[in-house]
Amino acid sequence: MISLLLFAQSAEGKQGGGGYSMLIFLGLMILIFYFFMIRPQQKKQKQIQQFRDNIKKGDSIITIGGIHGKVVDVKENTFVIEVADNVKMTIEKAAVAIDGNETKK
Repeated sequence: MISLLLFAQSAEGKQGGGGYSMLIFLGLMILIFYFFMIRPQQKKQKQIQQFRDNIKKGDSIITIGGIHGKVVDVKENTFVIEVADNVKMTIEKAAVAIDGNETKK
């Protein structure tokens, strides 16, 4: 970022009045970066959080480690899942994997 500003200053001296065009170019680059990189990632994170918040008792889930289970209890930051008869595990909500089909809803 600093090197870009230094380049803009050196270009200003050579062109005579191109400082504003370089600032406009820099502003456009930041806008493009925001709309194509940051905003979609924030939107996806919001969908994932909403999906995890809507999981309720009785739902079948898959963890990010590939463990399949059925939700037995929902706590503030964790789920208790049953992976086999009388085998229960406590997992973090962040450990629930999102199926590709779920994020498109």
